Amino acid sequence: MSSSDGPVPVPVRDESVGPKRAALLSLRPAGIFALSRVGIFLIISAMALSAHQSIMSKLINWDAKWYLLIAEKGYVHSVPLGHGNPAQCDLGFFPLLPLLVRWVHFVTGFGFNVAGILTTTLLGLFASVAVWWLLREFFGRVGADRGTALIFLSPGAFVLSMVYTEGAIILFVACSMLALQRRRWLLAGFCAAAATAADPVGTAAIVPCVVACVVAIRTRGEWRSILAPLTAPLGVGLFFLYLWFHTGSPFSWLHAQRVGWQSGYLGTGIPEAMWHFFDHGFVDPNYGVKAVSAFTVVGLLVLFFRAHPPAPWVGYVVTVLVFGALSPVIGVTPRLLLRDFPLLGVVGAKLPPVWFEVTLAFSVMLLAALTIAAGGWRWTP
Repeated sequence: MSSSDGPVPVPVRDESVGPKRAALLSLRPAGIFALSRVGIFLIISAMALSAHQSIMSKLINWDAKWYLLIAEKGYVHSVPLGHGNPAQCDLGFFPLLPLLVRWVHFVTGFGFNVAGILTTTLLGLFASVAVWWLLREFFGRVGADRGTALIFLSPGAFVLSMVYTEGAIILFVACSMLALQRRRWLLAGFCAAAATAADPVGTAAIVPCVVACVVAIRTRGEWRSILAPLTAPLGVGLFFLYLWFHTGSPFSWLHAQRVGWQSGYLGTGIPEAMWHFFDHGFVDPNYGVKAVSAFTVVGLLVLFFRAHPPAPWVGYVVTVLVFGALSPVIGVTPRLLLRDFPLLGVVGAKLPPVWFEVTLAFSVMLLAALTIAAGGWRWTP
């Protein structure tokens, strides 16, 4: 497919692809993911060696500690008193990743740290395959290769080597979108439900289900499509129901986040990052990275909309960015852009070859830089 403007992309899926051929084709994104992980591992290994620390200590940090704590001990029953660090607790995190880590720990017998790294590595691997097949539906093999590479070599992709939720969100949202494209409505809904149980941003997976349902009913009178949006909220709904019984309030997660991490007024994350960046530059890398990411997303959106992506993809991309914009802390970050993977995937697939190579090279350099910054605790992933 050309990289110029044109009508809405038409699916190019080849129905003749059998299981063996599909497995062979899946090695393409798996190779991209493996290459990205080898690069990250080499950087982290060098940093750990120079600092006389273990590699694991570089990977099990920040939010990873909370997910592993939940996997091992479960949730506490109440939010501690106070604000900021004293009030931080595991109720501020969603349950899917801890559940998966606990299952891997049970099956393999590995310690929770190793089980966590294994879980997120496998999630990232499967996510790369799901993303590749999703992009292939509209952009063919070459476009899928490029889009997958830009996603999994993006600056925020370092967190795919940590016990973080990005791999789970990308995997289940991509599977949901692929199921929507193939009109497997119930499967799409259940995959979206899994994404909503992984992370607050994962609840954006509900939007593509709603959009695809509306399109299916209006254009084909396919009322069965309503199964997707009806089942999509199950993950987050069951989590809040569990919190109600476990803590006495279905809003314990929101309370934990507000008093422990995200105090402040909604919508102030991006303006605050901009103000700090223009006033202090990169003195604080966290504000600098957020400000640059906010500028970058404007250009990405222009290229994304020029490619005329499917309506469910647009719904998801916009919703994820709205979540970031509403946050008093997060704003637009490399992690948010990684979770907003259709944005990067479409841009990668549609860029002309020369521009793609330049963009990918720049992205890889930023990935290495942020890996070093995070490993040296200068940047909080």
